[in-house]
Amino acid sequence: MPRFLSRLAVAGSAAALAAGLLSPTGAQAAVKPTPRPAALRWAALGDSYTAGLIEATGRLTDPRDGCARTALSYPEVLRRDLGSLVDLRNVSCSGATTQNVYATKQTPMGRPLPPLGTDPDAPYPPVPSQIDAVSPDADVVTVGIGGNDLGFGGILKDCIELGAATLGQGTPCKDKYDASLPDRFHRLDGDYGTMLDSLHSKARFARMITVGYPHLVPEDTSLCRYGDPLQFATFTTGDLDWARTAVLEPLNGVVAAQTARHHDTFVDLYPDSTGHSVCDADHWLDGVLTSVIPLRYALVHPNATGQAHIADHVGQALLG
Repeated sequence: MPRFLSRLAVAGSAAALAAGLLSPTGAQAAVKPTPRPAALRWAALGDSYTAGLIEATGRLTDPRDGCARTALSYPEVLRRDLGSLVDLRNVSCSGATTQNVYATKQTPMGRPLPPLGTDPDAPYPPVPSQIDAVSPDADVVTVGIGGNDLGFGGILKDCIELGAATLGQGTPCKDKYDASLPDRFHRLDGDYGTMLDSLHSKARFARMITVGYPHLVPEDTSLCRYGDPLQFATFTTGDLDWARTAVLEPLNGVVAAQTARHHDTFVDLYPDSTGHSVCDADHWLDGVLTSVIPLRYALVHPNATGQAHIADHVGQALLG
């Protein structure tokens, strides 16, 4: 049982015991039923780290609109664990950017077949911008987004290919992308702020909770085996260090800073996921592949264990 659910159970048991000791019994008084609290109206927004996407986070959920939401993603884990406490609208979508949250439709790609073939049910029609699912009377909105604004998928692909071309030497990916990062972060910062402004305007009394990204790359990149598809495949060690310090950590920094400017709540996944990166033995994220036989892709996403830990943190924020 997640820690926040354990605390709820203990608190509930203590309250029930106290009520039993203090209340009159039997004919002395009728016990009035405790009214059930209204369900928390919750909209879950975000990209594939919210949606789940990969086979390691279970079956696809309905509607099958190409967004590839999965049964073991953290919104669905919390839907199951919190039951009637929440009324969840999960419109997270793999591949989404901040603009797909607040402004533009998205044409989802679905869940591609390994090795990165086309989803047999594609092409999918465009889905509305995610803000359309946020009702004005929403109690809480969670959003985990930003990696696709930086082009994280393309960077991952190029780092693997460039590292293979150099046989693991140097920093070819850094050399290609480093100069473009300031502009990318500048655009992300502006779009993230506009997104939060738009969400606050749509649901004026909702609590906004932003969700950061976990520790993908270990501090000690010598843990990552060059050429291992279960980790980062042919990323060079130098490019892994660059990806952690120049891409991932500043990405969380932008999310945290914009969240603070809007007086919202930031769920920081980075500290507690230290030691559980793609290259750690107890890894909460899978690498390029989850397994070779059978061939199951992951493209560096949280597995079911990772999603469960995210659910624990987000659940604590949801329940305050």
